[in-house]
Amino acid sequence: MERHVKLMNKPPKYCQGFEDRYGNARWYYRRPGFPRLALPGLPWTPEFMAAYEKAANGEKVEVGKTLTVQGSISALVVSFYKTSDFKGLSDSTKATYRGIIERFRADHGHRLVKEMQREHVQKIVAKKSDTPAAANNMLRMIHLLMRHAVESGWRRDDPTQGVRKVRNKSEGFLTWEEDHIAAFEAHHKPGSRAHLALALLLYTGQRRSDVVRMGRQHVRSGILSITQQKTKQDVHIPLHSELRAILDALPLDNLSFLMTAQGRPFSPAGFTNWFRDMVREAGLPDGLSPHGLRKATCRRLAEAGCTPHQIMAISGHKSLAEVTRYTVAAGRKELAAQGMLALERKEG
Repeated sequence: MERHVKLMNKPPKYCQGFEDRYGNARWYYRRPGFPRLALPGLPWTPEFMAAYEKAANGEKVEVGKTLTVQGSISALVVSFYKTSDFKGLSDSTKATYRGIIERFRADHGHRLVKEMQREHVQKIVAKKSDTPAAANNMLRMIHLLMRHAVESGWRRDDPTQGVRKVRNKSEGFLTWEEDHIAAFEAHHKPGSRAHLALALLLYTGQRRSDVVRMGRQHVRSGILSITQQKTKQDVHIPLHSELRAILDALPLDNLSFLMTAQGRPFSPAGFTNWFRDMVREAGLPDGLSPHGLRKATCRRLAEAGCTPHQIMAISGHKSLAEVTRYTVAAGRKELAAQGMLALERKEG
């Protein structure tokens, strides 16, 4: 059964794609008056765009000759896409993985899996060292492919072993602080869509992909229950009194709490773009994102004395390490306050 492929970016004109029953993305150039032509890889990759240009010029496009050479990187990619490990991922995670893997395949798909050595991987990662996150994501995808190669008997070892990640000084998404939240609420008054969006993000601690789906169907007896789209994790969150009051004031006829100006539910990407505009309107830094409010929720919970497991029950994180740093930071803050208080008492 064909399923339309979901992409973060709009594909080039006249391109249509679907996911076949094996989980493989199939893309075609379908322009009125032109023959339907299969295109290799994913939209916007070098391989795809080269074939797209040929198709647009009416030239013949040959797909598959270099992609299915036995023992090649391309053949390994095709095999990996058929594994339960890949098929079990959420659609959004699949799209992210494919985007990185297809870039790797476009450059190295013709090479043999057995010939890849550690120094080759190091060079690939080093070329992306100016963007540490991209370099490390590429390393991770190559590792997944090479692990599959070892498990499938294509090679005996994993050439990514011993390859160091690129040091990234960034701590990821900027966490909203209390003064950021106060400034946003001061500009976007109660009753506005922006105020509602902030409340849903801040008082549930969920990702944008889940917040845009939330509606009255998810609330029963004061508990908001939703299955996270990315991880399939079930979370059951008691409504904060402030969020409850905001939701009670909303119309009853909308399936989703958050709606666009046209009265339609937001897409995750569309919501992020709109929310960033709301951040700018409030005079706040561009680095403040919806995900930064998810981090702010974890920070608030930690500062309230919640344990890592209590935070995980709300946020839906599966790794204890991801939330422990919030409690550690909150504990250090409290200990510092106690220490200075003790010093002042002694000096007094």
